[in-house]
Amino acid sequence: MKTLITSCFVVFLLISCKETKSKEVVVEDSAAKFNELLVNYNEEGFQLNPIKATNAGDSRFNDQFPDFLSDDYKAKKKAYYTKYKNALVQIDQSELTATEKMSMAVLKWDCDINLEAMVFDKDLMPIDQMWSKNLDFNQLAGGTNAQPFKTVKDYKDWLARIDGYLVWLTSAKEKMQTGIGKGVVLPKSLIVKVIPQFETLATGKAEDHLYYSPINQIPETFAEEEKQELTAAYKNMVANKVMPAHKDIANFLKNDYLPKGRTSSGINATPLGDAYYNHQIKLYTTTSMTADEIHNLGLKEVARILGEMEAVKKEVGFKGDLKAFFDHVRTNKKLMPFTERSQVIAFYDSIHNVMKPQIDKLFGKQPKTPFEVRRTEPFREKSAAANYSQGSLDGTRPGIFYTPIPYVTEYNIFDKEDLFLHEAIPGHHFQISLAQESKELPEFRKTLWYSAYGEGWALYTESMGKELGLYKDPYQYFGMLSAEMHRAIRLVVDTGLHTKGWTREEAIQYSLDNEAEAEDTIVREIERYMANPGQALSYKIGQLKIRELRSRAKTALGNKFDIKEFHNQVLETGCIPLQLLENKIDDWIAVSK
Repeated sequence: MKTLITSCFVVFLLISCKETKSKEVVVEDSAAKFNELLVNYNEEGFQLNPIKATNAGDSRFNDQFPDFLSDDYKAKKKAYYTKYKNALVQIDQSELTATEKMSMAVLKWDCDINLEAMVFDKDLMPIDQMWSKNLDFNQLAGGTNAQPFKTVKDYKDWLARIDGYLVWLTSAKEKMQTGIGKGVVLPKSLIVKVIPQFETLATGKAEDHLYYSPINQIPETFAEEEKQELTAAYKNMVANKVMPAHKDIANFLKNDYLPKGRTSSGINATPLGDAYYNHQIKLYTTTSMTADEIHNLGLKEVARILGEMEAVKKEVGFKGDLKAFFDHVRTNKKLMPFTERSQVIAFYDSIHNVMKPQIDKLFGKQPKTPFEVRRTEPFREKSAAANYSQGSLDGTRPGIFYTPIPYVTEYNIFDKEDLFLHEAIPGHHFQISLAQESKELPEFRKTLWYSAYGEGWALYTESMGKELGLYKDPYQYFGMLSAEMHRAIRLVVDTGLHTKGWTREEAIQYSLDNEAEAEDTIVREIERYMANPGQALSYKIGQLKIRELRSRAKTALGNKFDIKEFHNQVLETGCIPLQLLENKIDDWIAVSK
């Protein structure tokens, strides 16, 4: 009997070991299969969008610029997202790690939202004053951004890439011609801002042209024959390709497109309609909120911030009403102290130096990627807002905070401490660089951008100014309130323009009545919302969610709450939809308890 029991036990162990080993193989196979899928998704994504690869520091496709507007390209794009969406169904999610499960959820969202976008004919308006691919391409042309100009091959890659870009320009013109026939055209007020952008690149001497700039930086190590060959090629490219192409678009915009431009301001006045705006809300807020919910939230936030502004006005002893105080701040020459553009850059450097001792108290994880402040390039300066340009994935190219300084003596500093927090440190530079440097995230998540998270984080950091040693001057604190008001106003005017029939002028007046921004800045902002419906909603929606999560964690954890660890939890994910971030923080709270 004893022998029989022992024999049975041995057989049981063998079967159990076999089953355990088999299960381990399944787990390994499932994880390996999923991680291979992620690698392929990133690799094929770079092939599909070579500009994204260049921005990430991957130089393999630096000679390519696909015709993003062609039917062939759109078919490839649709097949790409459909393929990976279907592939996810084959993965056993229960066998994945927490990071892998997050990557799976993010990948599914990315495929879904991109496929949904392809339903709409937004490509019939491929060019605008702020968001279109020609402006991104022009930034590369100066030789100081992501496109490298260090080797002879680099210079030849750019010549080849320009040929692809010129094909895209031709397609853009054809799309706009089709758009005229279908009533999908830009508002006239935007078209008149686009025309000078093309005219600037259509005239002048080839040697003075933006696209000739890399020749002025040609490395001394190049052989003399190579220098001469490249110089001649770039002169020919500028004079016989780039300038004529931009002149053609400028003439088309003036003579054909502008007369057909619409007088309406909102996207719902076009055949794209409410369905497109609802898609944009989902894209840019990563929520299921409605336009009415967002509009009403905006009105509530505007009222709250107005109350805080009144307190600052009282603190500085201003006797007029709040609208008069806005004018006082806009026009106060004491808040415009600069005579040289270099002084503006030095001012931002001084803000950074004040913050440095406090950063360590609030952030455990900090990026290694270098950081610089630069003036916005002159070709786009008059119509651009301050922005951040991320560094390369390997950290060799710095993150850059660009600030437009078209008129240095009118550069008002009342809101610039706040601006630095948002666009630079610890805003976009921390959030983007930490994701790119992460050893945990798969490559595709290092270059994703979800505006509600990315802009929400940047706006959240603005409220940390006092914790970082800033906002000691009440005008600078008022600047922070003004910036928050600016984002609250966006909830009102963006939904107003695109769902409630507001005109451009009504949106401008609402902004003038409720914030201290200069009128020309407000005009640019309203026109920005007109060009890209819904994008402006992302800031406040994201900020409020991160604030809510911080408050929730602090209440739940009490003395166990660690602000550095909270920031680590938020930043280590890279850009993700807000619901996924909320799930992650809730899990962290539960574990921390």
